Amino acid sequence: MLLDGDMTPAKLKTIPADMLPALAAEAREFIVNAVSATSGHLGSNLGVVELTFAIHRVFDSPKDIILWDTGHQAYVHKLVTGRKGDFAQLRQPGGLSGYPNRQESEHDYIENSHASTVLSYAHGLAESLKATGATDRRVVAVIGDGSMTGGMAYEALNNLGHTNSRVLIVLNDNGRSYAPTISGLTRVVSSIRTKPVYARGKRKSESIIESLPVVGGVSMRTVKGMKAALRELADEPHAFFETLGVRYLGPIDGHDTTAMEKALRDASTYQGAIVLHVLTQKGKGYSFAEHDDEKHLHDVPVFDPALGPQPSAPKDWTAAFTETMLELGAKHPDLHAITAAMPGPTGLLPFQTKFPNRFHDVGIAEQHGVTLAAGMAMGGLRPVVALYSTFLTRAIDQATYDVGLHGLPVVFALDRSGITGPDGPSHHGVLDMLLMSKVPGVTIFAPSSAQELKEMLSLAVTLSGPSVVRYPKGNARQVTAESIGSGLNARLVRDAGPGADVCILAVGHFVETAEKAAELLRAEHDINVSIWDPRVVVPADPAMLQHASNHPIVLTIEDGMREGGIGSMFVDGIQQICLAEGRSPVMPIVLGTPR
Repeated sequence: MLLDGDMTPAKLKTIPADMLPALAAEAREFIVNAVSATSGHLGSNLGVVELTFAIHRVFDSPKDIILWDTGHQAYVHKLVTGRKGDFAQLRQPGGLSGYPNRQESEHDYIENSHASTVLSYAHGLAESLKATGATDRRVVAVIGDGSMTGGMAYEALNNLGHTNSRVLIVLNDNGRSYAPTISGLTRVVSSIRTKPVYARGKRKSESIIESLPVVGGVSMRTVKGMKAALRELADEPHAFFETLGVRYLGPIDGHDTTAMEKALRDASTYQGAIVLHVLTQKGKGYSFAEHDDEKHLHDVPVFDPALGPQPSAPKDWTAAFTETMLELGAKHPDLHAITAAMPGPTGLLPFQTKFPNRFHDVGIAEQHGVTLAAGMAMGGLRPVVALYSTFLTRAIDQATYDVGLHGLPVVFALDRSGITGPDGPSHHGVLDMLLMSKVPGVTIFAPSSAQELKEMLSLAVTLSGPSVVRYPKGNARQVTAESIGSGLNARLVRDAGPGADVCILAVGHFVETAEKAAELLRAEHDINVSIWDPRVVVPADPAMLQHASNHPIVLTIEDGMREGGIGSMFVDGIQQICLAEGRSPVMPIVLGTPR
């Protein structure tokens, strides 16, 4: 076995080139088995095995700074930097992170699971090396798997070219993110640069041009102009990158380690910003991933490696959203759905199939997606922006000023709100309530059941201003009609009556937790508890706040930030009622995520 537990970049360099295919096969088998046991990102890591080997054989990590975007394609990087033994605890409490992690290894510089950020990190690190005179170190930024659809990447490219910072950009072009990548540049790159006949023809034509005698009116400037015209005629990406001041090389077969090593060494001698375009196959080497047309097994739950991940319906929260969107799409011809490279995970694939002209995947570009929705709403449409909660935070400016300031009827459907368990800290959706509560005129719904989600989304698409429907990861509670509220009103779940000791205001799925707690308190401590399901956390129902103010203790529970969050807003409203009525304030207990 070549892939042993003490693999290091230095040891990787000693393995003969003719043994690398066997090592790659071992790495793929190991990753499939590891991910099948714990869940995680599969397809993206299977696609970068040889690429990772080549980078670590050419450069000297951690002296040379190797950065990954997105971080979910760094499993092989972890294998070759001595962490094989930790994969048994991949994505487990206290175990190996599913992304680069600065606390895990000196080989991990950044902890990025949000896409399109790496070129900005690379620019900053390159400038720091320049400022300190560290000319013997290189910055290598691997970007791909859809990350080049994000606007931040292009902002960084523009600045890298302008400053001529010494960064080697490895463009991992697999044509995908979660779904097929939405990008005009990617289509050009993949459709033209991957044609061998084009590459051979380009080299031959340039060779002929360069061999022309420099006589009469033909100068070297003319020769360069002819070469530039050839590039423009072919509509190649070379012109795009070099217009920004970034040199371009490629494409290179991303599964040919020897070819990549040579290309990386050549690129490493360049003193400015340079792109090495590498073509890879997402899910390579595992048939179930190669034949998954939706996302090449981008992310998977626990599964049997021999059978592959089995088809399953979306989790109940997402399924409720999917079902409701189909119903609303049929009822409202002006309803449009927007997502950011995640039609499958957000449950919009059925909507896309049924209403293809009303479905919009903007790629990894949440900011554009939100302002796109604002423009649609201005034109009389009813857009629903479906995102993971953690990714909405990238577009709070747009939600506030492009949607909220204009009072536009845009609905934000936020999946994976709250704590998301093994997805890690960068995926926890704990900021959406706090941040979105400051958007002018917003209405924020927090359903406590699948049935409430459907009720709330149906109402949200009829409101005259911005709204949010937020729901967590995992299974949703199923309830009967009497446990479903209506309109913008809170729902009194349990009224302990006069002399009640505590009132619990439980946001969203914590209603079920509150009911269990109330039963225990009554049975074991003779404490009487009232419970409210706020349903709409912004604006809060005055009737709920009034009723809660009659209890000596008010407990709020939310899966958001404790300081400045929804519970604090509830408490402020209750104390104002007590002050206005000349009563002593209640004792507030706010439960939420610490800052």
